Amino acid sequence: MLRLEPRPEPSRFWSIGSPLLALVITVVIGVILFAALGKDPVRGLQVFFWEPIRTPYALGELMVKATPLLIIALGLAVCFRSNVWNIGAEGQFVIGAVVAGGVALLADKDTGRWIVIAIIFAGVAGGMAWAAITALLRDRFNANEILVSLMLVYVADQVLAYLVFGPWKDPAGYNFPQTATFASVTQIPRLMQGSRVSIGLLIAVLGAALLWIYLFRTRAGFAQQVGGLAPAAARYAGFSSRKALWVALLTSGGAAGLAGALEVAGPIGQLTPYVPAGYGFAAIIVAFVGRLHPVGMVFSAILMSMFYIGGELAQSRLGLPKSLTGVFQGLLLFTLLACDTLIAYRVRFRAAPITKEAR
Repeated sequence: MLRLEPRPEPSRFWSIGSPLLALVITVVIGVILFAALGKDPVRGLQVFFWEPIRTPYALGELMVKATPLLIIALGLAVCFRSNVWNIGAEGQFVIGAVVAGGVALLADKDTGRWIVIAIIFAGVAGGMAWAAITALLRDRFNANEILVSLMLVYVADQVLAYLVFGPWKDPAGYNFPQTATFASVTQIPRLMQGSRVSIGLLIAVLGAALLWIYLFRTRAGFAQQVGGLAPAAARYAGFSSRKALWVALLTSGGAAGLAGALEVAGPIGQLTPYVPAGYGFAAIIVAFVGRLHPVGMVFSAILMSMFYIGGELAQSRLGLPKSLTGVFQGLLLFTLLACDTLIAYRVRFRAAPITKEAR
């Protein structure tokens, strides 16, 4: 018989090994899934884990996908470490993209490159403003931030739809629901010729370094985590749990809005109904697979972007549905939650008791 026995203290080994074990189990289940669908499992794994890194261009596309995931996950890590559950980063991403896109549409032939800075700050401000709604309702009325932030995602989607189907619709766009293509002067600077990788990648890496310093090397970062996890202890120590709430939500909202600005003024180049790509939800998985640690989230963002690209390639090359990306993301999160049991418990084998009937 198998029995879970509580550990005297959490296992440091499994706190690191759990994500790796979860990835292995996800791959094994993926092999079974490919076989059940009548596809070559080796070819399926190749599409998901080798094709995205096979060429320099593929690596560049991998970084393009990983950039928004990492930026959003860094902001969410501040929330989750503060015990504030912002599940609506997708909505903050969309509103950041909308506000940044509105600034980009103001550009004309006389506009200078300075507008890129305005676009980035507009995206940050949009995301923060959207997250502030959740913070206000939680602060003033003790509303559940999970439900509020999640419902605001659908409101943000409707705001985007209204604009691209209505007042911002491109009159020369053959009736497609999209804005005019942004002027070239609004394009986020790219790191190299022939690649879509922009300075957003540098911003994401810099953000990871700054978050590490903030969380583990500053008094403010310590106060932020204590204010969320133990409000009574925080008040006793002179820390404000209310401040922790606002800082967490505004930081995560600003990060999501920044990712939205970099996306629409970078790879997309206009506003369309397809701006919501699920990055805000996938970043939750990135944050937890990365153990809410900046370094861990760098690697988990790369892994999650491999799932995105692998899902697209599986659709075009293997004839599989694009939803396979979500299947792999869900499997990774599910197996991670299961494997995390090993942090607090150890598995024991115990012989079954001999009953009278067996005798």
